[in-house]
Amino acid sequence: MTTNTVALIRTRLDGGLIPAVPVPFDGQGQLHTSGHDAYLRYMSEQPVAGIAVWAHTGRGLLLENETADAVLRDWRRALPNKVLIAGAGAASARNEDEATDRAAAMAEQAARLGADAILVYAPVWLRGHERRDAKIVEHHRRLAGVGLPLVLFYLYESAGGIGYSPTVLDELLSMPEVVGIKMATLDSVLTYQDVSRQLRTKHPDKLLITGEDRFLGYSLQRGARAALIGMGAACCGLQADLIRSHTEGDARRFLRLSNFVDQLAEATFTTPMEGYIKRMLWVLVHQGVIPFEAAHDPWGPELPREEFDKIGRTLAALRETE
Repeated sequence: MTTNTVALIRTRLDGGLIPAVPVPFDGQGQLHTSGHDAYLRYMSEQPVAGIAVWAHTGRGLLLENETADAVLRDWRRALPNKVLIAGAGAASARNEDEATDRAAAMAEQAARLGADAILVYAPVWLRGHERRDAKIVEHHRRLAGVGLPLVLFYLYESAGGIGYSPTVLDELLSMPEVVGIKMATLDSVLTYQDVSRQLRTKHPDKLLITGEDRFLGYSLQRGARAALIGMGAACCGLQADLIRSHTEGDARRFLRLSNFVDQLAEATFTTPMEGYIKRMLWVLVHQGVIPFEAAHDPWGPELPREEFDKIGRTLAALRETE
């Protein structure tokens, strides 16, 4: 991998939407093949810069190996000219070395299957470690050795991740293999502001990628140049238009679209937050992309049918307004 490779990935992602795609499952927890195929066809026609597989939205750390391999191969085949980012991390391990080994093996498998870049899951097993900062950097350097560009993932501790100090961020962002950083702070606007300022002043060559579904418009105003979000799994045109309007400086359209996107986010990214994956699958059902039988998330919470109906009403209102 050369610096030109990293720069090319950044250029291809800059200004674009990168959906974190879910996996359609049936009621028995098996891949819903026809729903999956329909979703591939839908996304191949959407205005996206790339897609992210094996991310949290796609339950990447929980998939069986056979399913995970099939999912990445299918997305690579369906979107041959888009940037394919694959998550790499570890759901569990006996110690930090084993966790890093598992993450590296996942990254190596992604590379073999045709991924263009790696999204590094937050190494949550290092919380409280006496050498936490050094270990975080070592973990990322190990994954960089796989040979694909890296996208850092900042998911702060209250959201289930691990916080990176400014010093650690400087060291990570200085790595030549790093394209940029995805920020997913959920309700910590302060954290997002601090990191966006750090990138702007010290690492302007790195791409700030928002993962902030609930304040997408504002995160773009604070310097994000791309969006890697679970909400991007559906209604892609709306969100891609929002990013484009900001890039082009069309303030009136940006504000109008930001209001629409917020309505979608408030219907799908709500308590319980783990239910957002099923809710996004429900959006796809309402859009006629996948059948209702394919909208299962085996690891998510049960949601009442009233939420499905509410999402339908939200989408109908958005269509009518648009």
